Amino acid sequence: MLRALLLIPFLIVLVAFALSNPQHVQLALWPTDLSLEAPLSIAILAASGSFFFLGALFVWFGTIAARGRARRAERRAASLEAELRAHHAPQRAMRPSPAPVRFDLPVISQARPVTPAIAAPK
Repeated sequence: MLRALLLIPFLIVLVAFALSNPQHVQLALWPTDLSLEAPLSIAILAASGSFFFLGALFVWFGTIAARGRARRAERRAASLEAELRAHHAPQRAMRPSPAPVRFDLPVISQARPVTPAIAAPK
């Protein structure tokens, strides 16, 4: 639901941008004679999208080292927890187990009739 609340206004702005910039521009690759004619809105949106994904790729590559450190820290924590359990196992075996706690609750077999507090006159 939150994704739709964020996506719908963004898409409305993109459509409004595309409809308000219908003029054509010529895109050329400088050292070659390769050129392409496209609407201005499509050219700008394609460039923006490609640079967005390029930036996301750079961020993803930048977090590879941090994710590796996190994985190593998780493995180290798991091994230390196993070592701690192994260290405390002989102590637990020597300690007597506590007696089970028993709760004796009264059993109500049937409801008692309610007696009036004030007796009726005779």
